[in-house]
Amino acid sequence: MNIYDEAHNLAKLIKASDEYKQYVAVKKEVAAVPELNEMLGDFQQKQFQMQAAQFSGQDVGPELLQQVQDLYQIIMKDPMAMKYMQAEMGFTRMISDIYKILEDAVKVE
Repeated sequence: MNIYDEAHNLAKLIKASDEYKQYVAVKKEVAAVPELNEMLGDFQQKQFQMQAAQFSGQDVGPELLQQVQDLYQIIMKDPMAMKYMQAEMGFTRMISDIYKILEDAVKVE
């Protein structure tokens, strides 16, 4: 058994999954609406900044926290944006579950 061949097989299975297909389809829909695409990109960038600060032990300023919360409220009012967020979350959850399975399998005790 070649581990790299198995990794490529896993990648093919991921690309064939409903979660991946739905995420890609919705992402294409969003890309066709420049304002929405920009708004989601801005939200993701600010969310990443907030998470990076939290992971590095820095204090997340109230201004950044408020910006993320405000953008989230706006996004959740747009049906296509909400659909995108749900598809992204479903795909991310699947990848996270796969990573957890791999992590548990190779954990050295």
